[in-house]
Amino acid sequence: MLEILDTTLRDGEQTAGVSFNHSEKLSIAKMLIEEACVDRIEVASARVSAGELEAATDICKWAKKNGHLGKVEMLGFVDNGVSIEWITKAGGKVLNLLAKGSLRHVMEQLRKQPEDHIADIKSNIALAVQKGLRVNLYLEDWSNGMKSSPEYVMMMVDSLRDEPIERFMLPDTLGVLSPEQTYDFCKQMTQQYPNVRFDYHAHNDYDLAVANVYEAVRAGILGIHTTVNGLGERAGNAPLASVVGVLNDMLRIPNNIKEQKITHVCRMVESLSGVRIPDNKPIVGDSVFTQTSGVHADGDSKGHLYFNKLLPERFGRVRKYALGKLSGKANIAKNLQELGMNLTAEQIKLVTQRVIELGDTKESMSAEDLPYIVADVLRGQHITEEPIKIVNYSLNLTRGLRPVATVRLRIEDTEYEETSQGDGQYDAFMKALWKIYDRLGRNHPRLVDYKVSIPPGGKTDALVETVIAWEYEGQEFHTRGLDADQSEAAIKATMKMLNVIENRK
Repeated sequence: MLEILDTTLRDGEQTAGVSFNHSEKLSIAKMLIEEACVDRIEVASARVSAGELEAATDICKWAKKNGHLGKVEMLGFVDNGVSIEWITKAGGKVLNLLAKGSLRHVMEQLRKQPEDHIADIKSNIALAVQKGLRVNLYLEDWSNGMKSSPEYVMMMVDSLRDEPIERFMLPDTLGVLSPEQTYDFCKQMTQQYPNVRFDYHAHNDYDLAVANVYEAVRAGILGIHTTVNGLGERAGNAPLASVVGVLNDMLRIPNNIKEQKITHVCRMVESLSGVRIPDNKPIVGDSVFTQTSGVHADGDSKGHLYFNKLLPERFGRVRKYALGKLSGKANIAKNLQELGMNLTAEQIKLVTQRVIELGDTKESMSAEDLPYIVADVLRGQHITEEPIKIVNYSLNLTRGLRPVATVRLRIEDTEYEETSQGDGQYDAFMKALWKIYDRLGRNHPRLVDYKVSIPPGGKTDALVETVIAWEYEGQEFHTRGLDADQSEAAIKATMKMLNVIENRK
């Protein structure tokens, strides 16, 4: 069985600007092991900080209580046992010892002879075993070692393979390998040392990390290192989601990862890291299961002609059909079907023309905008209504005091009013709104994400587009609001959301 080691909490945290606190690290560790079912996680680098020690200790306590301690690993250094003491203090049981995998690193960074470095490694392994730790060995800069000093790499493995090392880990530290080189170098290792278990650790500097993982597995490597969303130093590491897709569909290699949970884990790490998932990110990006072309939507209606093996349902997602200038009648029909709206062929034609016109002006649209477009096109036919309306509202911001909002809402023919404080004007508005809903015993959705887009140029009167993602009764959808004021734009998006839910009822 192929193993996945996820190093989001160690190597992923080397992403510029990313730092998880100890509670966030614990949450991510739990998700990776219990939801995604990753085989191993690398959670810390020894000696970094007091906060790193606290986080590692919390993870080890949780892991020991729940039978996962053997899956928790920490990076340590050849430092006469200092890292070993740190990991032992945290409660860890697995040391990933960082050694030098290229002659240049030994001679120029350590300023030692290879024999001296090997002796130091053996000494630290012995200390680790005395402390009850299991040991894996990183050969840092292994890829450059195989390029410029392969005899040194082989000498390292020859000298250490009889030591109590469970895995030799082969990093492409600077992301310099091509797929062909990755296969050739990994094949040399697995053929020359058939009884040694190797991991491969890819970096993405040339956007080849996943391709290199593919070749490493083909060459017989039994462990792959990933990070959630490809976080990592410089261009990052091999993304967990993409690697799993390749393993399952291209290589058909058995593994333990639960595909259905990947999107949730990726979105949570996006939130905690502050690093946005690009819309076109394979498997987890917002747009990757969205068909834009009308031809594609038509083909999907006639036998799923534009589907591949990466079905969105595998990853807890659904296929969507975008609205824009490339939309055809098939796109519109599929979106109307999803919304439960029945239009004649002639009406669909008119709506399609309107969507294309809006697309030509670069107007952004979502499925939730469609009822409003339909109402605008068909005027007077009352295809959609707004049973919930804002009568008025007041937002107060005073220095030194919490923002306050008062909201008067009309639901059908009855008006309701509430006032609330919040951490911001929009937060106060939402809390007042939910007070009304709670008073009426109504369920309300959960805000999942909030994006604000402002055109470049720095004009203070520029229009602001606010896009809010909501989750309601197990389904996620988006609404947009456009206004010169950010709070107004958010409130418009919120009112669209309330009426979308009401009309679906």
